[in-house]
Amino acid sequence: MHDAPARTLPEILADRIERGLLAPDPAQEAAAAPLERIRAEIARPPPPPKKSLRGLFGKAPRRDPVRGLYLWGGVGRGKSMLMDLFFEAAPIERKRRVHFHAFMQEIHAGLHEARKTGVDDAILPVAGDVIAHVDLLCFDEMQITDVADAMIVGRLFEQLFAAGVTMVTTSNRPPRDLYKDGINREVVLPFIALIEAHMEVFELAADRDYRQGRLAGARTYFTPNDHEARAAVNAIWDDLLDGGEPHPLVLRVQGRDVKLPAFRNGVARAGFFDLCGHPLGPADYLAIAQAVRVLVLTDIPRLSRDNFNEARRFVTLVDALYEARVQLVCTAAAPPDYLYIEGEGSFEFARTASRLMEMQSEGWGA
Repeated sequence: MHDAPARTLPEILADRIERGLLAPDPAQEAAAAPLERIRAEIARPPPPPKKSLRGLFGKAPRRDPVRGLYLWGGVGRGKSMLMDLFFEAAPIERKRRVHFHAFMQEIHAGLHEARKTGVDDAILPVAGDVIAHVDLLCFDEMQITDVADAMIVGRLFEQLFAAGVTMVTTSNRPPRDLYKDGINREVVLPFIALIEAHMEVFELAADRDYRQGRLAGARTYFTPNDHEARAAVNAIWDDLLDGGEPHPLVLRVQGRDVKLPAFRNGVARAGFFDLCGHPLGPADYLAIAQAVRVLVLTDIPRLSRDNFNEARRFVTLVDALYEARVQLVCTAAAPPDYLYIEGEGSFEFARTASRLMEMQSEGWGA
């Protein structure tokens, strides 16, 4: 009895559309083609072990390198969904899917441990450990926000590509825009060239943001901050997660770690104190705005001279979200124009209040 032939990515996608689980989208169907190429090439059996003079057979060789994929496009267009389908269908045991920032945290920890041993080049044992465990590495949401990360990831990827590891990644921007306008950006250019040499670059050019479309016309600013408001925001959060499990997201910004407590597929959740109660600055908020498409922010308090520093950071956060057209869902102690009515900075807060009200309008962020 023969096993049923494995289904291709276009077949899997068509089946989900037919069952009403997905809406037809020509851009997603086009993006399935390069993912299917990789799945099919990985499915080919590796060559048999070569005979060795030291024994009847030598070690089984690694399969020929399979060119990876850099899939980019606007958030909410279905990149992560396609990655889910591809990863599940990839007929290989030594595979791993991980968020890019979580992977970089692991690499930093590995480098720290390697340096303790006194090795001359800590990248080599860290890369060797990755190579020893995976042949297919899938990243969600590649983004470079720290020049030190750029230097590390360039040398790391060079080792992984040389060992034949296939990489597939999603990103909100094309390779040429990674770390765009960042300090010492020339350090990133060799890494960009490496990606373009070893990975097919494909744009998922869908017009529709499926995630933000769910919020079209919906209430996104909830006040007062009571049980009813929290229940409404929890319902929005659960819907945006699509049944998946969120995880913390740590962004490296100019050598610092900026943490979002819960994150999945471009949607993040944090409390007011998480983002405004710590000494974060414009660069940190810009990195957050670049990393997320929807931010659920809870427990915004009334602002005054008593929490002036937190208020000032909140203003900077709102500015970053506004300029990046990030959708904000929040619970607050008062409506925007009553959040900050007395104390130093209350007059200047009028612009922030205006932006908060505009960000509630239908079509915001589309």
